[in-house]
Amino acid sequence: MTRINLLPWRETLRKEQQRQFISVAAGASILMAVIIFYVHIHIGGLIDAQTARNNFLEKEIALVDEKITEIKQLETEKQQLLARMNIIQQLQSRRPEIVHIFDEMARSVPDGIYLTSIKQLGESLAIEGVAESNARVSAFMRNLDASKWFTNPGLIVIESKEKENVRTSRFTLKVTQVSRNNSVSETAGI
Repeated sequence: MTRINLLPWRETLRKEQQRQFISVAAGASILMAVIIFYVHIHIGGLIDAQTARNNFLEKEIALVDEKITEIKQLETEKQQLLARMNIIQQLQSRRPEIVHIFDEMARSVPDGIYLTSIKQLGESLAIEGVAESNARVSAFMRNLDASKWFTNPGLIVIESKEKENVRTSRFTLKVTQVSRNNSVSETAGI
């Protein structure tokens, strides 16, 4: 006997195609969900790894910054020590100079002049004293100008006073010391 399918075959075909479509769509959705989950987990892992690297680099940068600060402090201390050493070296090199200055000062002071104070201001000296007359102050200035240790004497103030029939002149003058290099070469020839 022949069998005749009385069910509409198109409807069955449509249902079969619909079932296949739903199966493929469900499979694709599940596959897509798995892929999205994997990408999410993978990107989360990459972000965590980068965050760990960044934290490590920040710690290392902090350590390097501390070392840089220490280096700067050491550089500052080094500069201070070098400055102190230079000052000490200058003082050591100028030590004999004061002896020559006082010796020359003693030779330059004529009779009738008494020095009350000598102050060193860099390369110049401020000299205060009392003289019996203005002529003696002039002679003192000429002697200083003729000296190989002094140059450019200049009178700042001179005041004449008379007390108990004795006339005195208080004076203040400035004189420049000859630079140490010139004075050393001159003393080497002595």
